[in-house]
Formats: sequence, structure tokens, C-alpha cells
Amino acid sequence: MSTIHSRRRRAFAMAGAFAAATLVLGACTNSSSDGNTSSSVAKSNTDNDKSGKKVVIGFSAPAADHGWMGAITKAAVAQAKEYDDVELKVAEGTNDVNLQISQVETFINDKVDAIVLLPFDGAAMTAVARKAMDAGITVINVDREFDSPFAARTTVLGDNYGMGVSAGTFVCDDAKGGKDKIVTEIAGIDSLPLTQERSKGFSDALKKCGLKVNNRVAAEFTVESGEKAASNLLQAAPKIDYLWNHDDDQGVGVLAAIKNADRKEFTMIGGAGSANVMRDIQADNTVLKATVIYPSTQAADGVKLARLLVQGKAMSDLSEIEVPRQLKLSAPVVTKDNVATYLKSAFES
Repeated sequence: MSTIHSRRRRAFAMAGAFAAATLVLGACTNSSSDGNTSSSVAKSNTDNDKSGKKVVIGFSAPAADHGWMGAITKAAVAQAKEYDDVELKVAEGTNDVNLQISQVETFINDKVDAIVLLPFDGAAMTAVARKAMDAGITVINVDREFDSPFAARTTVLGDNYGMGVSAGTFVCDDAKGGKDKIVTEIAGIDSLPLTQERSKGFSDALKKCGLKVNNRVAAEFTVESGEKAASNLLQAAPKIDYLWNHDDDQGVGVLAAIKNADRKEFTMIGGAGSANVMRDIQADNTVLKATVIYPSTQAADGVKLARLLVQGKAMSDLSEIEVPRQLKLSAPVVTKDNVATYLKSAFES
């Protein structure tokens, strides 16, 4: 899909602090039951949603040429409308790096309080994001990481490696110890770190139950490429037990190829969590039995975090008094058993 990460990952040792913060969930008390002993942990701040200082947030993301990306922007706009103290300035979605840089420059000149930025190219957008931070503007980096830790106050990410682990774990659990299962994979764009991470997670999870990927092809996160890649895979693999497709948008084409080939002998797992895929899972009338979520709420989370940071608030369910530097969202598996929980927040392919 269009969630293409920057080509280079920043190597900055902040993950440990983030992990410690994100694991400390739940409300905290500040005294013992007898009221005689004080505790050093802070009370949960339950007033975060109450109206406060007005926050002007600039938002920029790539063009909505993909269901997931369109959902990203819609969710951000909807989230901002939930707060009467937030003004969201939305730049037109673009896949032109120079235009996106210009959009951020405009936000800087307008002296917005914060910028929520899903960059078309994280590396290319790093310098202008750092310029915004140097100007005292809070930057929230979404999905595609910048090259410098100084370019953003907080980064919100999906878990690409975790997607692969979730898909592989589903296969292992469903295979019930069978060592002779034929496992196949339709990846996204192979040159992208996100694709490589998903494939590595999938392979690592399969190893734990003695399975491996027997046949693998790559597509381009589009319906057309999904259909072509799936047709090639089905011709190369006369028998399949499991097929993991990385992306539900390209999965529309994958399912078309499967239908054209009249193949029904295997179980298919999707990726990203589109509404049409979830409806297929709910109906239980195709080979598609599960999908792995890649949250389209990342920019909406960015809006909420930008508001908290500008207003000097913390995340109410953490003992930590500061918003973490990085948040990595989970990659749960959706099946017929739990699809109703996730369908309401799914995006349309």
C-alpha cells in the first residue's frame, strides 16, 4: 500500500524509553489504602479531553490514491473536529516532495502550534521538519520516519515487522503442527523497508513452527499489480495451503486472480485491514479468512498527541509525565470471531 516508509531508518537509541513508557498502562493511585503512605507516581490526568488553550495544527500527507491513505486523512480531520480547541489546517495531499516541503514552509510562516506530517519521503522531508522544530513548532512524524531524531517531537508508527509476525503466527496456529504445508506470500514493493520488514516478520514466525515460505512474488500495492502477481504465483504453485497478501488494496486484484483460476484449496490472509476484506471475512464465502491490521488511525493519533503536547498535557493512562517520543501501534489479526470489533474503524479499498 501507500504507506511507504522513508528509505533510511534513523538509528537513535530512544526505543527503550518509549517501551518503558508504553507498557505502564492503567490508572495509578497516589496513596496506600490506609492513606498513610504517599506514592511518587502521578495521578492519571482524566481531564485531557476538556477544552483548553486553542491549538492550531497543520496537517500534510501524500495524495489519497490508495484506500489506506485516504482513510489516514479522513481520520485526522474527524479527530480534530472532536475538539473545540483545535483548528486543523489541511494541505492538499501530494506525492510531490517539493510541494510537500512548500506546504510545511507555509505552516512555519503561518506560525502554527504544531504540524502532523506523514511524509511522502521521510528522508527528503527531514530538513524542513527540523526547521519547523527549530522554529518552536511541535512536529508529529507519522508512519514514514525522518532521518533525524531532532526533526520530530514524537513519531507514530504502524508495526510492519509485527504484521508479518501476526500473519505467520496465524498460519502456525491454523496449521496445528503440520510440517508439510505449502505457504506462499504476495508482498508489496520489494525495495521498500516496510515490505522487507513484513516479510522478515512472516518468515521468523513461520520458523517457530517448522514452516517456511515456499513461493513468493512481489506486487506494487495496486489492484492491477496484485492480480498480475497472484496469477503468476498460482501458475507457479499448483498446490497451496496458505497465502499471505501484504496489502488489502492490492488484495482486490489478488482475489480476482484466485477467482479466475478457480482456486479454493487454501486459506488467504490479508494485510492492512480494509472494510471490504473484513466483510468478506464476516461472510465467510471466500478463501480469505483473516487480515492483519495496519492502523489507519496514525494521523488521528498524531492530532491528539499534538494537542496534548501544545497544551502541556501527558497521556492520561501512563505514569510518565511526558508524551513518549515514539508510539508503535499493534498489528492484531482479524478473523470471523472478532471482525465486528474492527469493522467500524476499517477503511474502504
